[in-house]
Amino acid sequence: MAATHSSQLLSKKARIIDALLLRELMARFGHNNVGFLWQIIEPLMLMVGVMVAWSLIYGERNHGVMVLPLVLTGYSVLTLWRHMTGRLPNTFRDASGLLFHRDVKPADILLARAILESISTLVAFFIALLPLQLIGIMEPVHDYLVLLGAWSLMCLFSFGSALIITALAHFSEAFERFVQPVMYIILPLTGVFYMVFWLPPAAQKIVLYSPLVHISEMIRGGFFGPDVPTTWDPVYVIFWTIAVNAAGWVLVLKAQRHIELE
Repeated sequence: MAATHSSQLLSKKARIIDALLLRELMARFGHNNVGFLWQIIEPLMLMVGVMVAWSLIYGERNHGVMVLPLVLTGYSVLTLWRHMTGRLPNTFRDASGLLFHRDVKPADILLARAILESISTLVAFFIALLPLQLIGIMEPVHDYLVLLGAWSLMCLFSFGSALIITALAHFSEAFERFVQPVMYIILPLTGVFYMVFWLPPAAQKIVLYSPLVHISEMIRGGFFGPDVPTTWDPVYVIFWTIAVNAAGWVLVLKAQRHIELE
């Protein structure tokens, strides 16, 4: 009986999140099909634009690393990070009216938005990657298990960070104004524009305190394999991922008690 009840609850929760996903897409892009596709086309255009720009500036290789896959892996991570931390903090304000529905919880809305950003950015990554591989411009991915494992950790870490920002922004409008400037300030700690082995030893020690750098290196380790030196510790990333999600959920549960329904 308990197993059946749990299964029913999970099925119900899945239907709620599915409905919220569709609502989010329609709210952003309208009811036409092109609007839905724009969720994927937007990050894809940005990725391709940056890839072209870097290729013109650096040529085929930079510090011995192929420029196109370097930019593709880095910018996809950056896109996910920016979308998660930039769009989720508005959730309580934008979607508070949905909470009139008894079955809809703030966590459901946050999860729906996070799933949408994660899937659309990953799909854009592969849409950019596969044609370049088919025409021989990019080598095949060395280890999809490592690459997708790192991507999953990036999704979870970004989500936990977004939960913290969401809750703190709900408590303080002043804090919300500082979020985007801080995101730009910490760009060097994301590892998306460089490889760790390019840096002097002292700088390597500093940037490797950042779990985002480990994730970027792990994704590139999965992509390039042993041909390109990478430095990453999955245990360190998992520790930080659990920590930010635990802190984020505590803060969100506290913040949702103070949501004003519209």
